[in-house]
Amino acid sequence: MRPSPVPALTGLYGWHFEQSPHPDLDAGRLLYVGIAPRYMAIRTSTQNLRKRVRYHYRGNSAGSTLRLTLGSLLGLELRRVGSGKRMTFGKAGEATLSQWMADNARVCWVEQNEPWTFESQLISQLDLPLNLDQNRHNAFHARLKKLRAQARQQARELPISS
Repeated sequence: MRPSPVPALTGLYGWHFEQSPHPDLDAGRLLYVGIAPRYMAIRTSTQNLRKRVRYHYRGNSAGSTLRLTLGSLLGLELRRVGSGKRMTFGKAGEATLSQWMADNARVCWVEQNEPWTFESQLISQLDLPLNLDQNRHNAFHARLKKLRAQARQQARELPISS
């Protein structure tokens, strides 16, 4: 595995794309932000910037809302896998998505000790069409939510993929 320039520290990260994943979204501008670790009422996740960014690039759509969004926008077929509870784009689809991201996705980050204190502020003040959580005010929100729901519904109607 190649060394990562992303630090194994806490902070916020943002994604922009040289080629837009959807015709209604501009290429080359910030479309999504995330944080690592995620703060939860009972605990804080063990994620850091490096782990989270790497998972978005090389993981699967069951564990990355960004991958689920991008794959849905790019028209990849979502499928139930394993026991049928998890949904991914399958081996071929996830590989296609990883390659698309390698060719088009660019990530930036800023180190921050408590990134969750800034996430809501960024989402409320910036136009981030690929963020769904806390972002109902965004003009693309309803469309993206519907597209992802359609992908999940179609996956439920298909047989479980191996």
